[in-house]
Amino acid sequence: MSVWDDLVGQERVSEVLTAAARDADALVTAAAADQPLPETSKMTHAWLFTGPPGAGRNQTARAFAAALQCVSPDRALGGAPGCGFCDGCHTALIGTHADVAAVAAVGSEILVKDMRDTVRKSYTSPATGRWQIILVEDAERLNEKSANAVLKAVEEPAPRTVWLLCAPSIEDVLPTIRSRCRHLNLSTPSVAAVADMLVRREGIEPQVAAAVARATQGHVDRARRLATDPAARERRAAVLKLPLRLDEIGACLKAAQELVDAAAEDAKQLAEEVDGKETEELKAALGAAQGGRLLRGTAGVMKDLEDMQKRRRTRTQRDSLDVALTDLTGFYRDVLALQLGSRVAIANADAEDALERLARAGSPESTLRRIEAIAGCRDALDRNVAPLLAVEAMTMALRAG
Repeated sequence: MSVWDDLVGQERVSEVLTAAARDADALVTAAAADQPLPETSKMTHAWLFTGPPGAGRNQTARAFAAALQCVSPDRALGGAPGCGFCDGCHTALIGTHADVAAVAAVGSEILVKDMRDTVRKSYTSPATGRWQIILVEDAERLNEKSANAVLKAVEEPAPRTVWLLCAPSIEDVLPTIRSRCRHLNLSTPSVAAVADMLVRREGIEPQVAAAVARATQGHVDRARRLATDPAARERRAAVLKLPLRLDEIGACLKAAQELVDAAAEDAKQLAEEVDGKETEELKAALGAAQGGRLLRGTAGVMKDLEDMQKRRRTRTQRDSLDVALTDLTGFYRDVLALQLGSRVAIANADAEDALERLARAGSPESTLRRIEAIAGCRDALDRNVAPLLAVEAMTMALRAG
């Protein structure tokens, strides 16, 4: 199983990256043997991966990182880097490789203090691997200061350092940064490709795989979660029932509160799983005995961890709300398709009765206004409007039509 097997519907991108990994391997081999470097190479020091949600930007970048760190002996026999089994591939894929540093937004932005150590590391030689690789998972969330730090590092990279940046679109990245990167745009995988992956890789029944792939419209991670997590299916079912409940103002306010509470519960569950472990590990690293007091002068470090955990809880809640908003948008898209007599396949076939009921009760114009209200709620959340206020405004607009 190669590192490219998990990339769904991205054959063209896989071919480009495989060729680049071969050339990168040749560059390292030539440098180690003190031989002249190849005159032409498909490898470069900075890459920008873009594509819609669910296309697999981060997975693609991590697969490429694994191929660059591949140490399989088959490479010497003409095999492509990225075997998926060697130590270099395995540790890069699971996130434990010493020379693959990943940076993701904890809150709404990647702060310069979150990038400082990573940028410093980018100027060092690889410790054990073939390349020093910096993976920025949310490049669109770089703020002005952190983006400038990345720009300087990308402008003047170390000889064996590779930057891999991921963002929804090329416009989400500073022109000065994207002009120094090789750009690869990923496409949304087809429903059939996602369903096939779920059957082959997750052992999901074909009918279930086809249903969740159609419901998520090619979003690989959400399809996998719906297929394997009963709680995720229950939350989605509750969201799809919401449009039928908005007949009174009180019902709108109650529905909004339930959506926000469900998102907060998701954030709380993640915090319970991660925060306690992080806190105990940091205390141990600072020399505090289990259950004992911290050493003098370490309170500031603990405060930084608490701030980071708070930002992560806020983002987790917003991300959970965004999933619900995406499901609602898909629901009303299906309503609009029925109203217009479109031949487009219905994504939410399991809610067909509710779709037909709303399609008969409204007009295409009112459905479009409802879709715009959901988009407005998403914009309000991006501007840090209080979640309950934003969702209440949306449910009231959905009721009004």
